[in-house]
Amino acid sequence: MEWIELFISFFVSNVLGYGGGPASIPLMYEEVVIRRGWLSDLEFSNMLALGNALPGPIATKIAAFVGYGVSGWVGMASALIATVVPSAVALILLLKLLQKYRSSSVVKGMTLLVQPVIAIMMLTLTWQMGKSSIVSVGAMQTLGIAAVAFWAMNIRKIHPALVILAAFAYGGLVLSRIV
Repeated sequence: MEWIELFISFFVSNVLGYGGGPASIPLMYEEVVIRRGWLSDLEFSNMLALGNALPGPIATKIAAFVGYGVSGWVGMASALIATVVPSAVALILLLKLLQKYRSSSVVKGMTLLVQPVIAIMMLTLTWQMGKSSIVSVGAMQTLGIAAVAFWAMNIRKIHPALVILAAFAYGGLVLSRIV
């Protein structure tokens, strides 16, 4: 009956993940790593990095990977349905409602004031993933890779997927000799 646990975990993560995949990631992390123990910190970080390098929404890739790993094809289908269907239904209903009340100060306030919560969730996830990177490859290596990634994406304006692929290549070529 793990497919039911998968459905509940991904349903909750995606229904409460205001703002889409990036906002859902910390909630999925909580469910997948902390509450259920389906993946370790390192496995989640690796899956997230690979998922970001591939095209398409991150939430569905996480659901497919975790669901299949936990309970095969049935688990993958369960996690994907829990990820996609509630969002699609909510999107249709909420867009109709927001369209009707788009000039309301209440609607504007709701969307603006939830943004700091999402930012803190992302910072918390970043902190947790950073700690596991430091433990895995060391502080200097982690800070160096982070600095190069920041430079590449923010200064050179290189697409994040290419930066992730470069980090994979670096890890495969250089770090495999160390580990």
